[in-house]
Amino acid sequence: MEKDTFKTIKNFTSSVLFKDKNSKFYGYAFPVFNEDEVKLKLEALKKEHHSARHWCYAYQIGTETFLYRANDDGEPNNSAGMPIYGQIQSFELTNILIIVVRYFGGVKLGVGGLINAYRSAAKLAIENSKIIEKTINVTYLISFDYKNMNKVMRIIKEKNLNIINQKLELNCQITISVWKKNACSIFDIFNYLYEVDIKEQ
Repeated sequence: MEKDTFKTIKNFTSSVLFKDKNSKFYGYAFPVFNEDEVKLKLEALKKEHHSARHWCYAYQIGTETFLYRANDDGEPNNSAGMPIYGQIQSFELTNILIIVVRYFGGVKLGVGGLINAYRSAAKLAIENSKIIEKTINVTYLISFDYKNMNKVMRIIKEKNLNIINQKLELNCQITISVWKKNACSIFDIFNYLYEVDIKEQ
């Protein structure tokens, strides 16, 4: 069966703290939708925690095809970014960025200790967030003449469709967002209407 929902976090809540041998690991979880947002969040945290030693992170973006990255930021290979990414996967989340900021406490933790610390801080950050389920949607552009407005609007109302954008002039255009599992049937309804054009965005 094709996937038509995904899980993400509702919003940024607050940071969490994990401590091990005087090292402090601050975990942050943010909802993100593109790589520009990832950069902005990282830059902001680097300013806020300018005296920290490492800002390790992982993110996953997308609902059907995924874009992800894990970054150790100077920690030993795969001791930080991948354990953080592992938590994103185990909670089955997407459109999320987790950053763990480390203040070194003077005692080396070893690779095993680092993996545990970054994984724990990431897990706490996710558990501190509100996880929500969202639908994967398809966006359609419906074009028609003003005289056909009533029949188009009637279907939108009947089917309780979500209008994202509309331009209602002599030539009208309405952009709707439809839950993926209903997309084909909605497309067919509009496609069969005389003098109404529908296409996927």
